[in-house]
Amino acid sequence: MTFIEQLTRATRQNNSLLCVGLDPDPARFPEPIQNQTDRIFDFCAAIVDATADLVNAFKPQIAYFAARRAEPQLEQLIEYIHRNAPGVPVILDAKRGDIGSTAEQYAIEAFERYGADAVTLSPFMGFDTIEPYLRHHEKGAFLLCRTSNTGGSELQNQHLEIEGKPRVYEHIAKQAQGAWNINGQLGLVVGATYPDELARVRELAPTAPLLIPGIGAQGGDAHATVQAAWKSWSDGRFSPVVISSSRAILYAGKDAKFAQAARQQAQQLRDELNHARPQPQV
Repeated sequence: MTFIEQLTRATRQNNSLLCVGLDPDPARFPEPIQNQTDRIFDFCAAIVDATADLVNAFKPQIAYFAARRAEPQLEQLIEYIHRNAPGVPVILDAKRGDIGSTAEQYAIEAFERYGADAVTLSPFMGFDTIEPYLRHHEKGAFLLCRTSNTGGSELQNQHLEIEGKPRVYEHIAKQAQGAWNINGQLGLVVGATYPDELARVRELAPTAPLLIPGIGAQGGDAHATVQAAWKSWSDGRFSPVVISSSRAILYAGKDAKFAQAARQQAQQLRDELNHARPQPQV
């Protein structure tokens, strides 16, 4: 299946818009594995086991692994997710953005070395930095569009001197919906912290999958996010929505029962997102 087919099926199967971000910080691990970098896989695998039936995707952030020389544990983790949570896609949060042959190598890293189903990318250097990923025809890519950080406005909200003078994020949304989407698997990253801009992106890119960070620790409002992002049609089709929460779920518990606490937090957020979704649900 293509990435979007996987994502659509997981959304239906688990009745969920929730993605658990896997950002492992050993300093925040519970006892007795706290500060043990060789236990990153064990921590994340426990979270996966506890939440696999509540999510439509998992999103490991590569920096949390690479900073601790734990790339082999990341490989092991993604293989584990595919084996133990079949049908739930893995989005590698890497935010790559480079030209030509370098982009080709980054695509091989994401899709062949790590086995991810999709990857996050920066579109700042233009389409030729994105195209190598789209040659992997069944794989997905999410372009940074209107990010959840406050500094994103410095560039993303600026007007371009082209027809209609769109803002930068609006232009990216249009390109992802249209000319750049050559394999049909292109999506956008839009922060939950900006629901008005999120609604505008959905207007400009009605069928593109949206990856939405900012719920939970960053303070994004679940109801406003779903209302802005969700789009469905009378025949049962819908545009995929992936609403990511990391720290609020990963570190919900401080002791040996951390996985159970993570499950409770994930279930509560999954249900909150579903409650905000217009009826009927998928």
